[in-house]
Amino acid sequence: MGAGHAHKLYRHGSSPVHALPPHTKLAATFAFVVVVVSTPREAMWAFGVYAVLLGVVAALARVPTGFLLKRLLIEVPFVAFAVLLPFVAEGERVEVLGMSLSVSGLWGAWNVLAKGTLGVAASVLLAATTELRELLLGLQRLKLPPLLVQIASFMIRYGDVITDEMRRMRIARESRGFEARGPRHWAVLAKSAGALFIRSYERGERVHLAMVSRGYAGVMPVIDEATASRAQWSYALTLPCAALVVCLLGWVL
Repeated sequence: MGAGHAHKLYRHGSSPVHALPPHTKLAATFAFVVVVVSTPREAMWAFGVYAVLLGVVAALARVPTGFLLKRLLIEVPFVAFAVLLPFVAEGERVEVLGMSLSVSGLWGAWNVLAKGTLGVAASVLLAATTELRELLLGLQRLKLPPLLVQIASFMIRYGDVITDEMRRMRIARESRGFEARGPRHWAVLAKSAGALFIRSYERGERVHLAMVSRGYAGVMPVIDEATASRAQWSYALTLPCAALVVCLLGWVL
């Protein structure tokens, strides 16, 4: 996979959560999200328990609350969608603060907000305690199709390259006095986007030829194999197992 790439979501640390093998954390996060999504929306107390469980994980991982809340801002578009649901949904209506809101829309908004927030928070904790290279190794260990892992690896490797190319093109435009102030400048931006696509495509061809000349045959070499003991699996699966108990109680009570 090559050298690791740091990312803004990752927070360096030496906590027990950081020390877990990446594939155990991936499996635990996926299982936790599945359990949360499977919980009935009427069991509102269950989502509070899930939040407490994630808080315990964040404390063990030494991830500050401010760090976590700042990364949750990515959820804002979904929040805006959820806020609109009570106004546009049909069915029985109820008066809230002088506004006529749909009952089914209110439940739908709660469902999206609760489950979406918990899922995003779990993903942020995973990213905060696992480096990108380790995530790729974890995906390989979990037998994800190799082609998908390679695509993700190339995206990580060359995302910064493409971003830097965009920055140089922007500087070149600004050095010539260009400023995008309205629709009449969209043509220039469209041409820049086209030029960026062509440059990226050509760079991709050169990279592929370089890899083939060095023996690439469709499979990336694995630098190391991340193994996990039974104890580590037990620690990692504590979160989804506890969530599963809460989910079952939510359906029964």
